[in-house]
Amino acid sequence: MNEVVELQRSCPVVLIPSGRAGVLARGERVAIVQQLGGSFTVEVGHGLLARVDGADADALGMEIVAKQQPAGSGPLDADDVLERLRAVFDPEIPVNVVDLGLIYSCDVSQALSGGYRVAVTMSMTAPGCGMGDVLRDEAVQKILELPGVLEAAVELVWEPPWDLSRMSEAARLQLGMW
Repeated sequence: MNEVVELQRSCPVVLIPSGRAGVLARGERVAIVQQLGGSFTVEVGHGLLARVDGADADALGMEIVAKQQPAGSGPLDADDVLERLRAVFDPEIPVNVVDLGLIYSCDVSQALSGGYRVAVTMSMTAPGCGMGDVLRDEAVQKILELPGVLEAAVELVWEPPWDLSRMSEAARLQLGMW
């Protein structure tokens, strides 16, 4: 994309790769590097990156990204959850967490209250990745948007360590890693 825009208002961001919260000021010029999964990655001068939530798209002069409400047809299973998690993108790599191979397991069970409980184990591409908590929280949010899901837990794990072999064929093609 790399469209340069002037911020219409101050807005909260998550700094990449540290995962720390920050605020970009009204009038600041940023380049939109990536718009995937309902969020934006922007370059804030000299290669510094920040993530803008879709709810703050108006600060970029864009339409606010509406949350997708998946249709509920039949019982929920792990494939439904994984499909929903394909809307969670690494802010530095234009590939979702499922195709990157960051999702190690996904279990769907009946909650005592009648809905579903979803438990996911997820890793990052590197143990020092500051975006781990941000992506974990986004994954929880996306899972809770699924019809009937009452509980969602996403645990970050480091064993086994992630490596390139975990990526899907589609991700490898997209990133030119053949």
